Amino acid sequence: MIRVHDLVKTFGPVRALGPVSFAVPGGAQVALLGESGSGKSTLLNLLGCMETPSRGAVDLWGQPTAGLGDAELCRLRLHAIGYVHQFFDLVSDLTALENVMVPLWLAGVARAAGRAEELLASLGLGHRLHQLASQLSGGEQQRVAIARALALAPRLLLADEPSGSLDSQTGTQVVRLLSDSARRLGATLIMATHSQAAAA
Repeated sequence: MIRVHDLVKTFGPVRALGPVSFAVPGGAQVALLGESGSGKSTLLNLLGCMETPSRGAVDLWGQPTAGLGDAELCRLRLHAIGYVHQFFDLVSDLTALENVMVPLWLAGVARAAGRAEELLASLGLGHRLHQLASQLSGGEQQRVAIARALALAPRLLLADEPSGSLDSQTGTQVVRLLSDSARRLGATLIMATHSQAAAA
């Protein structure tokens, strides 16, 4: 269960979010709909422990994040939270395989290459393992980003406008991949979008 209570985030005099309160049961899939600038990305960053609330609380699986130190937050982000960004955020001079291996290396997984290959193959990229990220199409880069987010089987999968920079057909495929992947893992999926079609 993910719980948010009276959550507010300000940047100087600007209130970017809140107050908001809600609860999401484990394994649920939720779409955050709203226009650009409405606070969707800020909320995802707070849920992903990449931002600190100005007020209020985020509780992940019974653990208030406010009580965690830097090392604990790093472990939580690495092992329990997968994040898919709108603009992929891949390392351009690493291959598709190497990009997916990064979290596995950080976690000390013994069969990092094998696990990364399996994930990429399951997303239809078995033939692109050794291509540099910069040489992949937008849809391929987003699938690599999804594979990277899934590498350590997270309990929470966050997606920030995952189809926003893709054409409509590719975007639909990416959203379906995210949904299906989260369902297979039993992970909670929270996706920010301004698209009614993606939300549906």
